[in-house]
Amino acid sequence: MSQTMQGKICLITGATLGIGKETALGLARRGAHVAIVGRDADRTRAAADWIGREAGTKEVAFLLADLSSLAEVRGLARDFKARYSRLDVLVNNAGGIFTRREESVDGFERTWAFNHLSYFLLTQELLELLKASAPARIINVASTMHTGGTIDFDDLQGEKSYGGIRAYSQSKLANVLFTYALARRLKGTGVTANCLHPGGVATGFGQNTPGALQLLLRLARPFLISAEQGAATSIYLASSPDVEGISGGYFAKCKPTRSAAASHDEALQERLWALSLRQIGQDGATAPA
Repeated sequence: MSQTMQGKICLITGATLGIGKETALGLARRGAHVAIVGRDADRTRAAADWIGREAGTKEVAFLLADLSSLAEVRGLARDFKARYSRLDVLVNNAGGIFTRREESVDGFERTWAFNHLSYFLLTQELLELLKASAPARIINVASTMHTGGTIDFDDLQGEKSYGGIRAYSQSKLANVLFTYALARRLKGTGVTANCLHPGGVATGFGQNTPGALQLLLRLARPFLISAEQGAATSIYLASSPDVEGISGGYFAKCKPTRSAAASHDEALQERLWALSLRQIGQDGATAPA
């Protein structure tokens, strides 16, 4: 395989299984030094070892963080910057769907904390390093389920009414809105930001959700694509010269695709950005909203 990523440093979250793991493998095979993020030390170490063996490289490292915790996301960024002097590609990939409402250690609804705030905060914490490493790329893994999402500012944390699919779709719309607002802010920096739909992928995703949703996912599994196929667009956006300099796009099957109309609402993008800053404490306070 062509060593198109030789000398590049890539950070991939949620890379102990599924799409993230295959993304890390694909980039390692292209010559990149890959650092993966997981929550469990044994599983993350095992994933890093597997990627290294499969790619035939020792250029695989791992870092640990519970990405639903703001403090641990900040700690992850500190650990990364202590170890590396540059960052060429950030792949925000970690995500989950939860049937029952749970709260993060910071008091946020867990889907929102894990799927959106981790993307937003980790990117903010690493942004200066990305700019110093330009040209650099930020890739946010979203989902076609964003098309059914709304940002419910009156019940963002699902305290009045909660549904796992509704919370997931809301968080994936947030990923797209965040990407577009970020791309606008990055103009002229040499750093690009794009997001993607990986496809319907047969992974362990959703298997921690008991009840009807887990049954539905199991029934759908034979019709889903492999994790390797699902990682193709992430790898493409991270490594292909075809997208050098392209920013603010939504991709599926390695091609630009039109995202939901709501995702192009700049007022909504800016409202979400301001709220996210408040939630991560960059306006002087961190509070669920």
